[in-house]
Amino acid sequence: MTREQAKSKRSLFILIALFALPVVAAKLILTFNWYQGGVTNQGDLVEPAVNYTTLAMDNPNPQEWQLIYLLPTECAVECRSRLYVLNQSHIALGKDQYRVHPIIMLSDDSDISALDHYAFKTFPSSAGLNDFMRKQQIVVVDPLGNLVMSYQQVMGEKAQLKQGKALVVDVRKLLKLSRIG
Repeated sequence: MTREQAKSKRSLFILIALFALPVVAAKLILTFNWYQGGVTNQGDLVEPAVNYTTLAMDNPNPQEWQLIYLLPTECAVECRSRLYVLNQSHIALGKDQYRVHPIIMLSDDSDISALDHYAFKTFPSSAGLNDFMRKQQIVVVDPLGNLVMSYQQVMGEKAQLKQGKALVVDVRKLLKLSRIG
């Protein structure tokens, strides 16, 4: 093999490596989950799509953004803390507060004494909504009645306050991007 042929083969190998290296690197990054996707929401997206109609309910506040919470049978410390966080999150929305309404969904046996210190709107829930919200989460509902994002119940005051901040950040993003409500 002549010197010129060796140089030509080396150039070909370098050229192939330059094109193959990014593909191999991308495969490794995706395989080992080293890449964090472009997700900025801190709540969980509701999938598959659920809305008030599929839950056999009327929209309690049509054309308005809603933060809904199902009041449990016994509203203990964690439940009262959730109500506090829901109220404070609504206040923290500031100028956008008028676009979002916190709504407490009531089942037949909900502990309504927990609402004595708050001026939340209440609305009776359906059996479908009771089943959907049995984990005591706060759910963001868009103006068309679609349940968009949920925030699972967390234990501890600090965790709930952190989640309240996350709720405010996500709702502000939704309001900024929304052309309705």
